[in-house]
Amino acid sequence: MENTSTRRAGQVLLVWGLLVVAANLRASLTGVGPLLNRVQSDLGLAPAAAGLLNTPPLLAFAALSPLVPKLAARWGEERLLGGALVVLTIGIAVRWIPTAAGLLIGTVLIGAGIAVGNVLLPSLIKRDFPTKVGLLTSAYAMVMGGVAALASGVAVPIAEAAPGGWHTALGFWVVFALVSVLVWLPQMRTSGPAGPARSGQQLPWSSGLAWAVTAFMGLQSLGFYVVVTWLPQVLQDNGVSPATAGWLLFWFQVVAVLTSLAVPRAMRWARDQRGLATACSVVLLVGYTGLFAEPRWALLWTVVLGLGGGACLVLALAFISLRAQDAASAGGLSAMAQSVGYLLAAVGPVVFGLLHSLSSGWRAPLLLMVVVAATQTVAALVAGRGTVAPAWRPGPELAAPAAEHSAPTGH
Repeated sequence: MENTSTRRAGQVLLVWGLLVVAANLRASLTGVGPLLNRVQSDLGLAPAAAGLLNTPPLLAFAALSPLVPKLAARWGEERLLGGALVVLTIGIAVRWIPTAAGLLIGTVLIGAGIAVGNVLLPSLIKRDFPTKVGLLTSAYAMVMGGVAALASGVAVPIAEAAPGGWHTALGFWVVFALVSVLVWLPQMRTSGPAGPARSGQQLPWSSGLAWAVTAFMGLQSLGFYVVVTWLPQVLQDNGVSPATAGWLLFWFQVVAVLTSLAVPRAMRWARDQRGLATACSVVLLVGYTGLFAEPRWALLWTVVLGLGGGACLVLALAFISLRAQDAASAGGLSAMAQSVGYLLAAVGPVVFGLLHSLSSGWRAPLLLMVVVAATQTVAALVAGRGTVAPAWRPGPELAAPAAEHSAPTGH
């Protein structure tokens, strides 16, 4: 009886640890957008340079995701995740330093920490809770998305009320990161022995279907990171107050989280995902077109983008399992989709800012996003076609709107 009670207590502690870790995987990124105008002004950054602030994490996601399984085999998953949390904490603290160098270096460290967490969190859930994958993945995705939305909403109020302004608003999240390190410490002591590093997966470079899945993953990720980086400034330049712009970004993410919960149910009723993926991509197309044509209707277009963005994220993650024949091919497709997809996503905020500088307005950048959404709609027609593995059936795991972008996830 005592052993059973101890085991249950350990499982409860592990669940809380996973959820606290999840709370730290997006907040330090989504809080940047509402403050971007202040950061640009104080540091004298050009729009293209400001767009780089959320690019290093994406590059880290692309570069480190394929390496995490080998590192985990060598050091143990719990220890590696603990080390990543320490790196994340240091990155947030460094970004508190009121210089452009501190901001950039801190952001790079944050991206490295989050990249490891993205890959390991789903892996730990599948390993330790194989019968509750859907429930726990949904829970951690909700926590991650909810805290990320909160970070967008409170960024400006904290910057206005706290000493240090936007430096404090960005550095505030070090408290959450420190808590995650402390909560995770017991898991690091129980980490299993390191094993031999696994050989890399064969990536399906010659498969047109794999490229369609990769394009869909990359284009929807590009859209998400452009929105969380630039939407508040687009809205401010169209007459919305900074605080209101931050809360509109909050609602964008809340709507996306709620929408992502409904998609798995819709997928169970569909013979394939072409119709659903195309429709959700068209919703994004409507949102970007609306911002381009009538930016004064900011609330409406923010909700529309949230509806399309949340659904497309779940579909992008599900395509990795749906299009693969077995676990090994799913691993190769996941590595390809994340690496190439995040490289594509990393270009988005920079090009968006550069177009703003060159055109002295937002119409050219928003027209680019209209083109991106139209291209994603075309990719959806290929990526959403019938499964390669006919024996696969939608199961509870599809209830997981996995964290934007972990393995096989990633936003």
